[in-house]
Amino acid sequence: PFPVELKAGKTYGWCACGHSKRQPFCDGAHKKEAPGLSPLRFTPTEDGPAWLCGCKQTRTPPYCDGSH
Repeated sequence: PFPVELKAGKTYGWCACGHSKRQPFCDGAHKKEAPGLSPLRFTPTEDGPAWLCGCKQTRTPPYCDGSH
């Protein structure tokens, strides 16, 4: 998982395809590398640290649930 600091009310794009060079966030690589996928947009309700999934197997995207 990727440790990140999130801001409440800000919208983030979590990379769902695994090709982004800005993991765990989307950089648009899916458009070429995985055209059938798109990022998961999410807006946290609280400021603070979070663990975002890197393996893309989580059942609670974008947050890591230990599936790896």
